[in-house]
Amino acid sequence: MNQFLFVSFCALLGLSQVSAATLSSGRIVGGFQIDIAEVPHQVSLQRSGRHFCGGSIISPRWVLTAAHCTTNTDPAAYTIRAGSTDRTNGGIIVKVKSVIPHPQYNGDTYNYDFSLLELDESIGFSRSIEAIALPEASETVADGAMCTVSGWGDTKNVFEMNTLLRAVNVPSYNQAECAAALVNVVPVTEQMICAGYAAGGKDSCQGDSGGPLVSGDKLVGVVSWGKGCALPNLPGVYARVSTVRQWIREVSEV
Repeated sequence: MNQFLFVSFCALLGLSQVSAATLSSGRIVGGFQIDIAEVPHQVSLQRSGRHFCGGSIISPRWVLTAAHCTTNTDPAAYTIRAGSTDRTNGGIIVKVKSVIPHPQYNGDTYNYDFSLLELDESIGFSRSIEAIALPEASETVADGAMCTVSGWGDTKNVFEMNTLLRAVNVPSYNQAECAAALVNVVPVTEQMICAGYAAGGKDSCQGDSGGPLVSGDKLVGVVSWGKGCALPNLPGVYARVSTVRQWIREVSEV
């Protein structure tokens, strides 16, 4: 990811702006093109018909994304595109009925970087549209476990969005080592999970924010922030879904 790239990109759209100077907001670097049928839970979060963040379908009526993508909590500002590999056309467009950021979200540190989107209507599932399973609060991801992150963000360390969906496989990163690597950026908390290669080269980046980090067919993380994109010894940071499992259940009944 880029220096608050996730944030920097979203800042251009009137979203959270902690990253423009320091963090990165998600894009796929060093990955591969993928069909939506391989990640049918993936959605494009859009404003005025333009993609700016990702999200994950967790039920016919609910999408989970990053809170820094929804600092404007007016649901009329957003739609989601589901069921399409192309972020610009195809699939279905659904309006958002309500935006519910996590009550403990901190825009300065990205702690609890979660937001639930209630859709205006239930969506029908198909080969290209499907909910993803969520981990329970007790579930953990082992160091080195392979994860997949997907999105339409940049493929280089620049603002250059992809039209077609891409993905990258990255291993989960030791939490203590991640915290040490990013100690001069913001604290890496228990509500975060890190993933990436020590050598760099593969990561999420601008435009991937809010999208899924999947391990073992479960949504273990939400693309949140990073210091640059795909840089050596600077893993990407994701909001850890298991830590807010009860909140998701209470709000969405999922």
